[in-house]
Amino acid sequence: MTAGKIYGVGLGPGDPDLMSVRADRLLRNARHVAFFRKPGRSGQARKIVNGMIPENAVEFPMEYPVTTEIPLSDPLYNEMLSAFYEGCAAHLKSLTEQGEDVVVLCEGDPFFYGSFMHLYNRLRTKADVEVVPAITGMSGAWTATGDPITWGDDVLTVLVGTLPEDDLAQRMAHTDALVVMKIGRNIDKVKRALRTAGMYYRAWIVEFAQMPNQKVMKLSEAEDKVTPYFSIIIVHGQGRRP
Repeated sequence: MTAGKIYGVGLGPGDPDLMSVRADRLLRNARHVAFFRKPGRSGQARKIVNGMIPENAVEFPMEYPVTTEIPLSDPLYNEMLSAFYEGCAAHLKSLTEQGEDVVVLCEGDPFFYGSFMHLYNRLRTKADVEVVPAITGMSGAWTATGDPITWGDDVLTVLVGTLPEDDLAQRMAHTDALVVMKIGRNIDKVKRALRTAGMYYRAWIVEFAQMPNQKVMKLSEAEDKVTPYFSIIIVHGQGRRP
């Protein structure tokens, strides 16, 4: 029996029209579809492809055992996630051993802050794995603001809101253009770091970029509203131009 293949398929920032032709073709012909989600949720990646997956496809939701319930620094956090990824990888590998292909849904690009990377590292030497790249969420976010992110010699820095506040502020102060991801509960810390770096009033926040419920606003005008997980902060570069 010929072994099957695992496809890590990037779905782009949220609008199905922004998916690649290859991603669309793989999805519409899929026999097995896997995707990550929180317990009790449908999963953002799964929502993006509603109506695109064949009715007879077997779906495999991979439910995180933990997200924000315990701190990242707790050894139990890594232990639980490691066991989770090991189990998911073993299941996908078993399907390929039965000759089945599996499409794994990935929000944005599979190799950019995505959960699929943890499966990829566990499977890359044990199964046939192909990664289908896609438009990143940050690209969808800065496009939503209506202004270019970089000009001329601008340096772009991508940060995650989970970093310590001093580290955030220092890195912000030494860049021209900025993207901050993984905002969520870190919003107040990120705001303070932006103020320290002198970027606060240039910052935009984009919620659910390129999705039907997209919101784009200046961060300074967003007040203290709760920011969902799917938010990205953008600071545009002001570099050289003709």
